[in-house]
Amino acid sequence: MQASEDTNDDFLFIDDSDEDEIVEDAGKDTWKVLIVDDDPEIHSVTQLALSDLIVLGKRLDYIHAYSGRDACQLIEQHDDIVLVLLDVVMETDDAGLTVVKHIRETLARQDLRIVLRTGQPGYAPEESVIKDYDINDYKTKTELTRRKLVTTVYAAIRSYQQIDTVTQNREGLEKIVEASAELLELHSVHEYAEGVLTELQPLIACKSSLFCARGQGIVEGADDLSLYVLGQFGMSSDFKNQKIDVLSDSVIQQQIKSCFQQKQHQFNEEYTCLYLASGGYRAVVFLEPEHELSDIDKQLVEVYLTNISVGYENVHLFQKLRNAAYKDWLTELPNRLEFVNLLDDFAQNKDADLVAGLIDINHFSDINDGLGQDLGNQLLMSVTTRMKTIANACQFARIGADVFGIIGPKSTVNPDTLSELFNQPFSAGEQHLPISATFGFCEKKDAGPRGVKVLNQINIALNLAKKNNQQHFAYYKQEMEEKTLWRLGMIRQLRTDFADNRLELWYQPQLSLSTGKVTGAEALLRWRTADGNFISPAEFIPLAEYSGLIIEIGDWVINQACQQIKALEHESFEQVSISVNVSIPQFKRVNFVDQIIGSIKKHQVRPHKLELEITENILMDEPQVVVDALKKLKAEGISIALDDFGTGYSSLSYLKQLPLDRLKVDRSFVNDITTPGESIIADTIINLGKQMNLKVIAEGIEDQDQEAHLKAQHCDEVQGFYYAKPMPSVEFLQFLKDNK
Repeated sequence: MQASEDTNDDFLFIDDSDEDEIVEDAGKDTWKVLIVDDDPEIHSVTQLALSDLIVLGKRLDYIHAYSGRDACQLIEQHDDIVLVLLDVVMETDDAGLTVVKHIRETLARQDLRIVLRTGQPGYAPEESVIKDYDINDYKTKTELTRRKLVTTVYAAIRSYQQIDTVTQNREGLEKIVEASAELLELHSVHEYAEGVLTELQPLIACKSSLFCARGQGIVEGADDLSLYVLGQFGMSSDFKNQKIDVLSDSVIQQQIKSCFQQKQHQFNEEYTCLYLASGGYRAVVFLEPEHELSDIDKQLVEVYLTNISVGYENVHLFQKLRNAAYKDWLTELPNRLEFVNLLDDFAQNKDADLVAGLIDINHFSDINDGLGQDLGNQLLMSVTTRMKTIANACQFARIGADVFGIIGPKSTVNPDTLSELFNQPFSAGEQHLPISATFGFCEKKDAGPRGVKVLNQINIALNLAKKNNQQHFAYYKQEMEEKTLWRLGMIRQLRTDFADNRLELWYQPQLSLSTGKVTGAEALLRWRTADGNFISPAEFIPLAEYSGLIIEIGDWVINQACQQIKALEHESFEQVSISVNVSIPQFKRVNFVDQIIGSIKKHQVRPHKLELEITENILMDEPQVVVDALKKLKAEGISIALDDFGTGYSSLSYLKQLPLDRLKVDRSFVNDITTPGESIIADTIINLGKQMNLKVIAEGIEDQDQEAHLKAQHCDEVQGFYYAKPMPSVEFLQFLKDNK
């Protein structure tokens, strides 16, 4: 609806100059005001009336709309409009109110100030409408003198400025809360420094920024108190982990140092330096803002700094905890847990050139025991230092007392390159110690899907390398793990079957060459599984020794042999003795001797009827302990035989000390005894036994010619398939009865 022709627009020029004018100094910025009226004359006189008005240091900038529809479009296009001088009646009676509704409801602009004007008082909106739509003022055009219009506009813009300040503060605080929540997720100092600058950007738009602090304890290799760049934003070059002296602008360097030394913020037109400190941890955030910081910006920054200062202290504590959990206390290398994480990355890496490995220092415990733990630690540090000479290409970790982990390219992680690290002695205190190492490797193509799996694979390779006397390294292959799994499965089955009494003692008769009578038998272990099949002793005896189960089995064998001796006595075969093999792990037991003697007394058998067979290999491991134990057993009357004589590496001086009753000629020397020139070792052993007043028994006799040769050499006893194979207890008893 058009304004009435009677409307007098001269009201804007009514002289009311007796009131005080609102006068201020104007800056460059302006307040954008939208004048909405279908009468062009109203636009002109309004703009003229407000032409020299300055509100809060800013002049007014005008936008014009001549209908409600145009007004809605302009408000959508200009989000910086602060005030709308709005006619109520235009193309419709309520066009102005429609604009108000669009502003408040559709655009959700609660900050925009609205002054309704009408030349027709009868079209005034209801009071409820003014309240609901937050209309700043309502005036009829006839009551708007110039002075009143100025006052109304000034009050409206002042109101906008207050609302905008509150809004900015609220939004800034929301950003601070969100930023603080995001920063809480960061647990390393470098991540936190980067995060502070990233989260600061929505709050204070910056061209560039830096996070600086002392590098000692944070930056690797930083051993002074210089300031380092821990994080950066918007920089053309990468300055992270470098001293701030590398910054090209000396003014920036000086400002950062000054802020850190004076412990206070520094603001100027171009740069801002913010000082943060909490719990003894200090840092400086350097900013190059896109515009000079307002008072609101500075207030928000203060709040933000309070939050990140506490967070900065916390992240240092987190890093200390992480170092305690994932870093080796001595070498400061990653520890076993962190190495598993590194192996996770290795497993997921698509680089087929990568290799993971373990480095095991040989005989390190001897150094620790002989020279002391302090010197041992110095040696480990010396090894670490030398390994770091190839650290650019590799990742290292210490995963055990003397075991290091390594991940890197094949060109570096290989036996030749790593062996070179150990070519020269290592300095430890005043000592220069030559040491060697054993290596286990796993190439990427053979690696499992996870770090724990890869570590297990390298361990398998390392253990095999340590058992190999020819090579000091091994590469993991799938068949190694299959063999290991087979061994573990066999050990598990052996334990179960032993508990279920599936182990048996079989007996191979031993005969006198001169009389042909049975003088004894060798007790031999047999394992019959649940399905009735037999597993060779060559397979399960080493497994029993490896697992330690041989101790329990050995005790069981001694008791079974004693029971057999007693049973033979009951059948009137008092002259028959039983020989039992004894392993190295049994000898290592503190109570080994007492256990044997206790079994004899328990079953009430004559001690000389039990014979213990030992091999030369037992003498290689603590020979004096073995000699002392055998002497105690001999003193109780128990017979001692040396099995497989001539196949080991025992010293004859120890042989003289052993309280032996018999020497056993190994079957390997008997096989070719009838071949000219091949009997010399067997003949020598028989002759040596005679000179030492020992009985000599040869095993593995398979034909009459071998027997004839042994008779000619005056060998005392024999055993072998030529006479009888090993047999169960019942069959052995029958064999004795048949060969009385």
